[in-house]
Amino acid sequence: MTKRPFRNRLNDLDPKRWLKFQKSWFVHNPPPRRKDVIRHPAKFPETLAQEFIEFFTKSGQVVLDPMAGTGSALVAALRCGRHSYGIELNPGYAEIARQVLEEERAAIARSNGSTAGVENLTAEVITGNAACIADLVRTHHIPPIDYVITSPPYWDMLRARGAETQKKRRQSPDLDVFYSDDPEDLGNITDYDEFIERLAAIYEAMRPFLKPRAYLTIIVKNVKKGGKIYPLAWDLARRLDQTYSLKDERIWCQSDIRLAPYGLGNAWVSNTFHHYCLQFRNDRVV
Repeated sequence: MTKRPFRNRLNDLDPKRWLKFQKSWFVHNPPPRRKDVIRHPAKFPETLAQEFIEFFTKSGQVVLDPMAGTGSALVAALRCGRHSYGIELNPGYAEIARQVLEEERAAIARSNGSTAGVENLTAEVITGNAACIADLVRTHHIPPIDYVITSPPYWDMLRARGAETQKKRRQSPDLDVFYSDDPEDLGNITDYDEFIERLAAIYEAMRPFLKPRAYLTIIVKNVKKGGKIYPLAWDLARRLDQTYSLKDERIWCQSDIRLAPYGLGNAWVSNTFHHYCLQFRNDRVV
């Protein structure tokens, strides 16, 4: 019996790399952050974003990050030959992202010995509010999107004074402890239910601009506040399943973070070193 040839409609990976990505959990310890992007208090790594982009797109397709920060997803897209657009509310982070992308283009050109391969790739950072996605698509001529990857604020947890990472950052005047003071910044919303609704509304508003069957990866985790756990990842998944098909999850584990003795000798309080990479697909008919 003749073996049927492998036909890949989703990405450019061979069967071995495809199968490796299907593991439901993975360990990813990113390299140290560059000094010019360490100002951002919650950046996710380009190396992680690249793995997802390479799985959910083909070369030359279009990637969107509606909460781009300092441009991790756009850098990853540039490295693997995809067009990309990022929307960032904070003008300072948007400018850092533009500088990082310009340097990344130059580095790729030096590595390749020419600008061929990157000179025709779009990597545009748009300063704006993702809640106004329709206006931004129109004014910046964003083409239909093949894939979305993003990591939203984890509610207002950056403003929680008890967070160990925040205590350390407060000792340096050059490092941001939270994203901004902008009232449109979702990280400044104190009411949990309002946060979930406003975040979900942003992702729902993107739907008309996504191609049919386009995937969305949202990297998020459950949070602890006031001695209680708020199932942010699960609540967001349930809420967005009204608009998109929730297809699966991958759990990102971090094994390089030091343990802290929370509740030692008194109560169970875990060290939370994992995030949920929620996979949605645009299956619904518009």
